[in-house]
Amino acid sequence: MSRISLENGECTAQSVSDRLLKLLKTRGPQQATEAGKVLGTTGEAARQQFVKLAKEGLVEARAETRGVGRPVQLWHLTPAGNAQFPDSHPELTVQLLRTVRDKLGEQALDVLIESREQETRINYKQAMIGAVTLQERVARLAKVRCHEGYMAEWCTLEDGSYQLVENHCPICAAASVCQGFCRAELSIFREVLQAQVERIEHVLAGSRRCAYRISDL
Repeated sequence: MSRISLENGECTAQSVSDRLLKLLKTRGPQQATEAGKVLGTTGEAARQQFVKLAKEGLVEARAETRGVGRPVQLWHLTPAGNAQFPDSHPELTVQLLRTVRDKLGEQALDVLIESREQETRINYKQAMIGAVTLQERVARLAKVRCHEGYMAEWCTLEDGSYQLVENHCPICAAASVCQGFCRAELSIFREVLQAQVERIEHVLAGSRRCAYRISDL
């Protein structure tokens, strides 16, 4: 099983198995019948692929109750399955951040975060050149974030606001050590989108993904 790759800002899969892993990553636990419909195949074909992935330790089946009736079998990613996605070398990143904090102090870590924040802000503002509406800016931000490995998607909500979803966090390990990275990103989003941005789901708070509600100022 090769690691899931991201190319040209789009999340791409190399095989049916990779497509199933990506589906669980972006949509959460799935029944085989649901997965089969999404992939354009049968539920039985999807189930067989899930069984194969389970033998590799990448997915697992759990019986869960959905309303009235018999429990249904939902397929989940395992930690090994999650590890198939880009992770930006988390162990090394965590080690370096802890070394900076221990040897140089918290202030040095703040300088590092501010430097990354400034570089990110410049890159994102360049990506927004020519984007007139908030919808255009949200779409461009999602494209940039997907290119960076966040598996980002966006949609318009019923009230006219927008939702940006990040199904993967390539800097999760770094953010768990220093949550300043998350605070900096939220500040950048508000600035480059010129909008109100509220984080409504957060990986570090136990959610499966990070999600943001975006609306006009």
